[in-house]
Amino acid sequence: MVSVRDGEVWADDSQGEGKGEHREAGGLPLVLLHPGVADSRVWDPVLPRLVERHRVIRFDVRGYGHSPAPTAKFSVVEDLVAVLDHFGLSRVALVGSSMGGAAAVNLALADPARVAALALLVPGVTGYEGLAASGFMTELERLATAGDMDGLVALTLRTFGAAGTDGDDAEAADHVRSAVRTWFTNHPHQVTDAPAFDRLGELAVPCLLALGELDQPEVIRCNEEMAARIPGCRLVRLRGSDHLPTLREPDAVASLILETCEGAVS
Repeated sequence: MVSVRDGEVWADDSQGEGKGEHREAGGLPLVLLHPGVADSRVWDPVLPRLVERHRVIRFDVRGYGHSPAPTAKFSVVEDLVAVLDHFGLSRVALVGSSMGGAAAVNLALADPARVAALALLVPGVTGYEGLAASGFMTELERLATAGDMDGLVALTLRTFGAAGTDGDDAEAADHVRSAVRTWFTNHPHQVTDAPAFDRLGELAVPCLLALGELDQPEVIRCNEEMAARIPGCRLVRLRGSDHLPTLREPDAVASLILETCEGAVS
């Protein structure tokens, strides 16, 4: 566990105790930031390839996965900084999915010297109003008020897990069900970080943005607008992915992450 302000979070270091086979991995350290619809287990399909070439850190946001539920106000970006400090990481590549992508962007803007590269997967971004047009939040609030957990999971899978709608998608459902429970415990405590959308032009690091072509239209539009604003951003369209690209196209995602970090200055 890593101590953060008024709490703690679970974190994993690929070069930690008992992981001697990865201790010699070189290259820039990678820090993986999970989405709001899953915890850090969502990185499992891509982790083996990443740790072959990099030291990899991942952690669960408060309330997710192995991290205790929050008991006070917290910021994901502030907790990210605490994790970096704990492991003595002064400069890293940030790999963020959805909510994790938003946190990665915010840290890159707040402390550019600390971020050597950004790999953003179906990212969110603070200060973007275009998602308000989606009916998801209205239906989410209705189901949450009714305490309909099964309805919330089904809605989230329909909205963010379109690639799995034609068959049994137990893996995605497990991730989502765990995350939905967390939304209730985190809602009173999680603080939204400073608006970043209008500052994307300030980013000056190698950046990949991968969107899922089966994702929500509003998210796709947001991702396209983000890529257009980030100087030199490489935009990649994952044809078989929804909002869970590490589950849908893990080999492609791992390759994109490694390529993005290849030329970054450590």
